[in-house]
Amino acid sequence: MGAPVRLGEIAAVDGPKVRPDRVIEDSRCPAELQGNRASRLVVRSTVLCGGWSNELNLTLGVPVLVADGMLTLVDAKPVPFPRASSRSEARFTVNFQGGR
Repeated sequence: MGAPVRLGEIAAVDGPKVRPDRVIEDSRCPAELQGNRASRLVVRSTVLCGGWSNELNLTLGVPVLVADGMLTLVDAKPVPFPRASSRSEARFTVNFQGGR
C-alpha cells in the first residue's frame, strides 16, 4: 500500500505509480452525520507504469484492472473534503494487488 499523497503528488504502490489529479465527486458525509443516502468519492488519477500512462477515475473502495493487477483507492482524508481551495489538505491512499 502506498503512503497517503496530496493531489498532484505521485504514490508508488508496488507496481504502477499513481497521481491523484482532481476530485470529481465527493458525496461522503462526516462520520458524525452518517445518513441513509449512498455516498461516494471519485478521484481522477494518472497511472504511470513502465513506458505508458493512462488517466482513469478511481472510486473509493472499487478495484480497477490496471496492467496485471487491481488498483484501489482505499482511503481519503478528511471525510468529506473541505470545499473550495482547502482541498490541498486532502490525502489519498492507493493499493495495488497484482502479479510481478
